[in-house]
Amino acid sequence: MYIGLDLGTSGLKAVLIDDRQQVLAEATAPLNVSRPHEGWSEQAPADWIAAAEAVLDRLAPHGLGQVQGIGLSGHMHGATLLDAADGVLRPCILWNDTRSHAEAAEMDEDPLFRRVTGNIVFPGFTAPKLLWVQRHEPGVWAKVAKVLLPKDYLRLWLTGEHVAEMSDAAGTSWLDTGARDWSDDCLAATGLTRAQMPRLVEGSQVSGTLRSALASRWGLSSAVVVAGGGGDNAASGVGVGVVRAGDAFVSLGTSGVLFAANDGYQPDAATAVHTFCHALPGTWHQMGVILSATDSLNWYAGLVGQSAAALTGELGALQAPGKALFMPYLGGERTPLNNAAIRGAFLGLEHATDRAAGTRAVLEGVTFAIRDCRDALAATGTQLQRLLAVGGGSRSDYWLAAIATALDCPVQVPVAGDFGGAFGAARLAIMAATGAGASVASLPAIARTIDPDRRLVASFSEGHGRYRAAQTLLKDIT
Repeated sequence: MYIGLDLGTSGLKAVLIDDRQQVLAEATAPLNVSRPHEGWSEQAPADWIAAAEAVLDRLAPHGLGQVQGIGLSGHMHGATLLDAADGVLRPCILWNDTRSHAEAAEMDEDPLFRRVTGNIVFPGFTAPKLLWVQRHEPGVWAKVAKVLLPKDYLRLWLTGEHVAEMSDAAGTSWLDTGARDWSDDCLAATGLTRAQMPRLVEGSQVSGTLRSALASRWGLSSAVVVAGGGGDNAASGVGVGVVRAGDAFVSLGTSGVLFAANDGYQPDAATAVHTFCHALPGTWHQMGVILSATDSLNWYAGLVGQSAAALTGELGALQAPGKALFMPYLGGERTPLNNAAIRGAFLGLEHATDRAAGTRAVLEGVTFAIRDCRDALAATGTQLQRLLAVGGGSRSDYWLAAIATALDCPVQVPVAGDFGGAFGAARLAIMAATGAGASVASLPAIARTIDPDRRLVASFSEGHGRYRAAQTLLKDIT
């Protein structure tokens, strides 16, 4: 058996699988986010440990004596600051915390960071948070002995080891993403040294073994290994089998992700595409990220007093984009705008705009934002032949048909199953424990394929043109 632990922002999920990758049990424990000031987003690392204990307590009755490995996945970019005795110095500053926007902009003006890391220095990344701490919490800064990413604090608890892996480390602004190693120059530019960083491993390698006290508590062997694991999107890529060049997935969750695997390193920071190491050796991935995907639909559902499922269920067959246009920038945008200040809008409203027209406009707006991500990836040379659809929004065939048509790319819907970060982490545990390779991360069985509607491809391209024109206007007025 193998365990995957996925530390999400709103909860920690665990899955227990066997050597045929059948899910035997799963458990979740909720987590809360603290927002003490505008733009701040924090969590107490002690809460992560309590959540891990809760899910392992729930898995234990299934009998864990045959577990050989544990894999880890988690939300990226968080700054968990430890003193020399591994004591937590302050709450973890999370990925969606924007307090360090000025520090990020300052760092991004230094060409070193884009050249070495292959990415824009976004406000949510780890390094600018440390610069903020240096300037605003000097007492904390003076005691920083180690900086860990969120899932790697769980690893410290599990193994006693300070270890990170490549996919998560690539989101710090300290990693030489091509060389897959810490950059001493980037660290020095933020007042840090390699000694304050965890040791690096690949996601499919062994990072340590389970502490005997924890093994005894839940009836595991003391020989259980803990895999390097992956950042949440890389682990999801492993979970859904997107680990080879040419494979890609679109995730329609709270945020939206267009994720493509690559067997080479091909960054283009100016596109606001994230170019990170994948969780497997010699592999990278690229992501276009939009901040409000199902978040936009849920916002509109609340506005009109209907459930999201009811709204999408009344749409029928795919239609050409109408006059109503929705810009899904409810909290800024990542790809391709890198603009935290831009805000959303409805445009082109008329007397004929009813509730269904509004729903279609919202789905189309998110779809056009994903088209922007596709175009940004294409600018780096990444071409998509097909897409797997995952996330809650993938339950809407209308939305998937719009995406297939707007991107002129078939969208494949997997059979029912959990292909998220926890499952990917469990697959990485198999690799670490057995020495198996990427073949473990097979693609799922496909329930159906949604092809582009050839009659509407031109209409969606025209709609995307209107969207881009409106985007230019919004940047000037919001």
